[in-house]
Amino acid sequence: MKRPIGGRLDADDLELWRRVTERTEKLDLKSLFTPEIDVTPTPIPALKKAKSIVVGKPEGKLKRKAHSLMPSVADQVRSAPVQMDKKAFGKLKRGKLHPEGKIDLHGMTLDRAHPALSRFIMSSHKQGRRLVLVITGKGKTRDDGGPIPVRHGVLRHQVPQWLQMAPLAQVVLQVSQAHISHGGGGAYYVYLRRSR
Repeated sequence: MKRPIGGRLDADDLELWRRVTERTEKLDLKSLFTPEIDVTPTPIPALKKAKSIVVGKPEGKLKRKAHSLMPSVADQVRSAPVQMDKKAFGKLKRGKLHPEGKIDLHGMTLDRAHPALSRFIMSSHKQGRRLVLVITGKGKTRDDGGPIPVRHGVLRHQVPQWLQMAPLAQVVLQVSQAHISHGGGGAYYVYLRRSR
């Protein structure tokens, strides 16, 4: 069907349009587009103030903890069972035992630090050393503000895991955070087994 010049409809077009409009129903847009979720706001019940039972702190104040699924590396190392002599471990924790060797992993990437640590631990064990110091550094605080938290001190977190994996686990007896005089949270004491 050709449309006449000038934009006017002829009699056939008008008749067709009349038939279409007679058979159609008006749509109810509210019933057509219903949201999939309930958008009515639900009232939030008032929260009761929790009382804390902490000795030495006033009631009503709660101690906040970091929202982490895993315990920190310091907590993991601290909670590890003592494998070495308890008396020697006490001296170690107080910084009274002096390391026979040390390695500084500051500024190394993970792919450079892991082989360097493995070589150092294995050669120290072959030389008959018992206590070595592994310096990792505390790490830089970098938070990009993204939705995923960024771990602080990559080497500091990775070194204890490497020391628990083969082949290092066979020669390592105990891993402990270093005394403040030897680097504190940025270093680890690694107590090696006796070489046979």
